[in-house]
Amino acid sequence: MADPDHPLAALAGTWRGGGVGEYPTIDTFDYTEELVIAPVPGRPIAHWRATTRDAEGAPRHAESGFLRAVTGGVELVVAHVFGVVETAAGTLAADHLTLDSLAVVGTVTAKPIESVSRRYELDGDVLRYTIAMAAVGQPLTHHLRAELHRT
Repeated sequence: MADPDHPLAALAGTWRGGGVGEYPTIDTFDYTEELVIAPVPGRPIAHWRATTRDAEGAPRHAESGFLRAVTGGVELVVAHVFGVVETAAGTLAADHLTLDSLAVVGTVTAKPIESVSRRYELDGDVLRYTIAMAAVGQPLTHHLRAELHRT
């Protein structure tokens, strides 16, 4: 259990649930997700690891990095399995985490992503989120919606 005084304690835990993804360039899809947010004792950071599976149970997306509590807000740095690194900044209030990308950098073979916007709503042991992105020539558009439960 995370130190209750840690600046990221409210988000700490293993979260599991399901969601729906859509984007103008792909078919709508269902997925399950496990998100682990593990605060680092004595430091204002938490390890962030998310993995998803498609409706048949096959591994799909994965991202890993750090959420950092900084003066005036939070920062997220994550590497995605498809060859992209995302840096973002935002705010953490009692029940909301918002993050907007500062930079999204890809490998030579990664699809171009211009920006990502993440919105998380905490309701006790339920974490709901929406993610929008601007990618592959599309403007900032809704992409993912999920509801996760702390286990």
